[in-house]
Amino acid sequence: MKKISIVLVAVLTLSCVSKKKYIALEHENGELKSELQKTKVENEDLEAKFAQIEERVDSYNAKISSLQAESDTKLDVVENGTVISNDAKIQMRATLEHVDAEKLGQAKTLKDSMNLAVAYNLEKAINSSDLNEDEDFGVSIDGTVVMISIADDMLFNTASYRLSSKADPLLQKLADVINSEESLDVMVEGHTDSRSINTVNIADNWDLSVLRATSVVRTLQDKYGVAPEKLIASGRSSYQPLVENDSAENRAKNRRTRIIILPNIDKFFALMADES
Repeated sequence: MKKISIVLVAVLTLSCVSKKKYIALEHENGELKSELQKTKVENEDLEAKFAQIEERVDSYNAKISSLQAESDTKLDVVENGTVISNDAKIQMRATLEHVDAEKLGQAKTLKDSMNLAVAYNLEKAINSSDLNEDEDFGVSIDGTVVMISIADDMLFNTASYRLSSKADPLLQKLADVINSEESLDVMVEGHTDSRSINTVNIADNWDLSVLRATSVVRTLQDKYGVAPEKLIASGRSSYQPLVENDSAENRAKNRRTRIIILPNIDKFFALMADES
């Protein structure tokens, strides 16, 4: 009887120990599952944050690439308000490689360099044409401005604003120079001597000088294909004489048409930037 009691106690004791361990294991298993779920949630949260960081990095990289591209077209403001892009400056430097070293050494500012580049292109256009100077025709270049003076008898009959046929070869050459460079504005000035005039079609020297300038402008546009937006017609009457109007010879010098070729620097460098 005693042996049976000892065995029963032992069995009950073992049974109780196994149940405690089971409960402990159950609890530990629950904690592990909870920790696993927590880790899973944290991992998903980290993945979401990582995706956001990657998106921000991609956005910053895109901005950097955009800024790099914009740097090539960034505009610098020159002293007179003209703007120039980095692309245009590269083109300008390429042009300046052909400019006389002494002239280039005198350029102290960006504006000076721009003027030299424009002047070089204008001189090249004039020199490549067959505009030959004589006593009735003169060309001068002052900085970036080309001034062409033409005696009135090369273009017009006396006291008339209608162009004569002998004006055609000269106007064709002028149109070739003007059309060779897109970034030019061209002012045509009519000048008279001091003798008064009054006819059915012409009121006075103001009228004559303007009508002559307009005739040249219309012919350059209509006959020789010069873009009208480049052209300016101006009458000076007799108020800007070259010499005193005290002889027939001097009056002949004062009767003239002056073509002023003005580089549009903004347009010039905008075109250079577009080409690059």
